[in-house]
Amino acid sequence: METSRDDVGIAIRSAFLTKSTKQKFSLFALIILSIALLFTETIETKPLNFFRAFVKDAIYRGALVVSAPSKSINNFSGFIKEHLSLYDDYGKLKKENSELKNQISGKDFLELENNQLRRLIDEQISSSSNLLSARVMLDKQSPYLNSFIINIGSNKKIKNGMAVLDSKNFIGRIVDVNYFSSRVLLVSDLNSKIPIITEPSAHHAILSGHGKNKPTLEYLPENHNIKNGDKVYTSGREGIFSPGIPIGKVRIEDNVVKVLLFSDLSQITFVNINLENINKIE
Repeated sequence: METSRDDVGIAIRSAFLTKSTKQKFSLFALIILSIALLFTETIETKPLNFFRAFVKDAIYRGALVVSAPSKSINNFSGFIKEHLSLYDDYGKLKKENSELKNQISGKDFLELENNQLRRLIDEQISSSSNLLSARVMLDKQSPYLNSFIINIGSNKKIKNGMAVLDSKNFIGRIVDVNYFSSRVLLVSDLNSKIPIITEPSAHHAILSGHGKNKPTLEYLPENHNIKNGDKVYTSGREGIFSPGIPIGKVRIEDNVVKVLLFSDLSQITFVNINLENINKIE
């Protein structure tokens, strides 16, 4: 009989404890539990103090365990954001560094070019304006072994046979003139034959190119006394080149008298054209 009453009671409670009723009951139970815990705070007994300490430790530990994944996710998210930010900053700094390098390189190039032009202008002033400046242009289709194209021609009264200088040093002569360009045959070319005079021995000879950086001296006197270091100048014979233009210095190798040029022919950007004998060339 008692069993049946219990079953009836359970059935009645189940009927009343619907989902919403269960939620209200849980909230009510939590409120009662909170009030009870607050009430226990006013009671100072050893068992209750131990219980309170146990409950607080449990709550703190539980909160720590519950918050650990969130903190880990936040820390990891912060690490990823910081890493991405550093990567972006690195990319920006790398780009800025490249731009600065390009600016510095361009500035250095312009400064070098300005210095070269300033030197040419100074040389023209010191030479009573008998020199005309020109820029070397790239030339890969030359029938000569050693020549290049300059960016002025008959528009600037350039003529075949004019002397071409690097700074004040003789490096070649004009061999082909167009209206806006001209070809310069360098002293190292096989077709180059330049009358010269040596100093201090005062021997006349022909500077002959062989396709290399060191042309040789030909038609020297048999008993010449030329030594290493003697200087070589244009002689002015034939009246085309002005006399006394420096070319290089003597270097004797295997009993062959060669000339080490004062100018590096592979490093020339600007040249001067000597206009002094323009009337003789005409």
